Amino acid sequence: MEEKSMTALVSAFSRAYHSVQNTEKVFDDYLAKDILTPSEYEQISNHMSKGISFFNPSFKGTQEEALRWVVDNQLSPSPLGRAAFAEKALENAVRIGANQYMVFAAGYDTFAYRQPDWASKIKIFELDHPVTGSDKQKRIQSIIPKNPDNLCYVSVDFTKHNWKNNLIACSEFNQNKISFCSLLGISYYLSKQAFAETINTISSIVPKGSSIVFDYPDEYTYTPKAGERSKKQASMIDTVNKERLASYSYLELEKMLADSNFLIYEHLTPNEITNQYFKKHNKSNPKHPIIAFDNVNYCLAIKN
Repeated sequence: MEEKSMTALVSAFSRAYHSVQNTEKVFDDYLAKDILTPSEYEQISNHMSKGISFFNPSFKGTQEEALRWVVDNQLSPSPLGRAAFAEKALENAVRIGANQYMVFAAGYDTFAYRQPDWASKIKIFELDHPVTGSDKQKRIQSIIPKNPDNLCYVSVDFTKHNWKNNLIACSEFNQNKISFCSLLGISYYLSKQAFAETINTISSIVPKGSSIVFDYPDEYTYTPKAGERSKKQASMIDTVNKERLASYSYLELEKMLADSNFLIYEHLTPNEITNQYFKKHNKSNPKHPIIAFDNVNYCLAIKN
C-alpha cells in the first residue's frame, strides 16, 4: 500500500484507539475501528508499543501501557485535535450558509458516514487518490450497506494537478455555492509553492464566504528550537525528503492566504488547542493527558 495510505491507516488507528479507550473523548470517531481489520489493528498496536524505546527511552511499564503512551503522546494529538477543530468550524459554516463540503486527501475520514442531522442538507465531496479511495469504499461497504445520498467520491492524483478538472467535472459540484474545504494533514507533504497553488486553485472555484481549514507546521518545526515530539517525527523522515519539507511563520501564512483572497478567521497555537479541545479529557484522565502536538497550528480562513 502506498505510504500515504499507511499514514491514513495509522491516523484512523489513533482515532479508533481513542474512541475505544476513553469515555470523555476529544473527538469520537466511533466508526474508525470498524474501518480497520482486526489484524491491522493488532499489527499497528504491536508496532507502536514496540517503538516506545524510540519515543520514550526511559519508559517503564507493560506493552499495553507503552501503546497508550505512544498513542496519547505521539500519534493522536494531531488527528484528534484537528478533526474536532474542523468539524466544529464546518458546523458553524453550514449554519451560516455553506452548501458544499470538500474533504481533500480524505483518506479514512468517516464524517460522511456518521454525519449529524445538520449535514444532511449539504453535498460532501471526498477527493483522494483512486487507490486509497477504492480501498476506503471497500472497507465502508463492509460496515455500512448504503452510501449517504449527499456523498460524492472524486478520484484525483494531487501530484498530477488534475483535481480541479475532476471536481468541476462532477455534476453535483456547483462553483457558485459557498463551500467549506478541509485540507487536514496536507501541508506537511507539499512544498510551499504547491500548497500556495492548491489554495489559489480552491479560491478560483469557490465564491466569497467559502472557507478552508488546515493544520500546518510552524517555522521552528525543523530547527533545534522544535519540541521533542517534533524532533522525533522529523528524525523518522529521511534526509532527502526532510530538505523539501515546508514550514510557515504566521506572517508568511497570512500573506500566502491573502494572495489568494483568504483572510485568517481563526488561528490556534498548541497551547490554545490544548485548552480548547483537550482540557475536559485531561481532567477526566489525569494519568493519560493529551497535549497538542509541538509546533503544529490550526487555521481557518475565509475568502473575502
